[in-house]
Amino acid sequence: MKENYIEKYALVMRWACYYTNPNLRKGSTVLLRFDLDGLKLAEYIYRFLIEDGLNVIPRMILTPTMERDFYTYASVEQLRFVPKGEKEFFENLNSNIYIHAPSSLTHLKGIDTSKQAEFAKARKFLRDIMQMREAKKLFGWTLCTYPTNELAKQAELSLEEYTNQIIKACFLDEKDPVKKWKEVFKNIDEIKKWLDSLNIDEIKIESENIDLKIKIGEKRRFLGGSGHNIPSFEIFTSPHSMYSQGVYYANLKTFRGGNYIEKVRLEFKDGVAVKISAEKGQEYVEKIMNTDEGAKRIGEFSLTDVRFSKINKFMADILFDENYGGEFGNCHIAIGSAYIDTYKGDSSKLSKSDRKKLGYNDSAIHWDLINTENKTVTAKLKNGKNILIYEKGIFKY
Repeated sequence: MKENYIEKYALVMRWACYYTNPNLRKGSTVLLRFDLDGLKLAEYIYRFLIEDGLNVIPRMILTPTMERDFYTYASVEQLRFVPKGEKEFFENLNSNIYIHAPSSLTHLKGIDTSKQAEFAKARKFLRDIMQMREAKKLFGWTLCTYPTNELAKQAELSLEEYTNQIIKACFLDEKDPVKKWKEVFKNIDEIKKWLDSLNIDEIKIESENIDLKIKIGEKRRFLGGSGHNIPSFEIFTSPHSMYSQGVYYANLKTFRGGNYIEKVRLEFKDGVAVKISAEKGQEYVEKIMNTDEGAKRIGEFSLTDVRFSKINKFMADILFDENYGGEFGNCHIAIGSAYIDTYKGDSSKLSKSDRKKLGYNDSAIHWDLINTENKTVTAKLKNGKNILIYEKGIFKY
């Protein structure tokens, strides 16, 4: 990526950092996490935030060799180990920026997934801390992807093609990318307000391979254009985890935990995935969905409008793939944890039992499964009326 694009990218991420936590001030603490191949972008972001008077703590992500060695040789005690002071650090953290720039997507292939699950469960309380601080508007987070040879290879694109997808998707080819993002988010806000005004009870998704009903729980709202993901075009909510019925199919391939997964089919009954299959990677999918009780339930439902997203290639990266535009946009569900900030109220006051009663799914995992087929999405309103809300990749508002 050329220097001028990297600098624009960093300015977009700086804006996203403040957008996700408007209460950032001089002296606020920002965690800047990055893969080694994303160092150049990290350096620009670091400089801009230091100039703003923020306290920036850089942390490089484990290299592929280090990560594989960890899961290969770590004892149960090491998997569960959380450094002293980490809890206090996250209790006082104001922002978290992550630059995803992997040099390998397959280095964990063959690793015992129970070890990965053990590590995730041991650190789940840190994610809970961040979630509750975010609900109190004390914390924000954002992430992005920097192009690497590995990502391009796994996406079956040249590095130039891959980089150009990022440039287009993040509006780095615009004179003022931040201004463009503000325009897109304004349009997304209009759709969210329309969806919230409908008073939806259920949503039915139909495509060539999907026939799924999900129930929108009480006091829900739709989110999107949050700045958490750059790029971010999706509009989503967290449905009630106890009522999903029917079949969901992810036709877009994906990588997770070093494994390649293709054509996942899930059949839901009373909220639980009772039948799980995948053309490739089925054993891995089954193991991940047995991480805990919530791993077989839906924590998120999302739609992307093709008018916003310029992404038209498989990117081998969930961040871009969940925002796929192409010809028909996309929908995705996430198995696992829900987003409690979809609560239409003060989510920071919700106890664990409150969240359970409202149907918010709880899990140590959150995994997006994406479908790009032409689909119709119909909403059943609480007054009994049925209306079409999405067709051929476009919201019908």
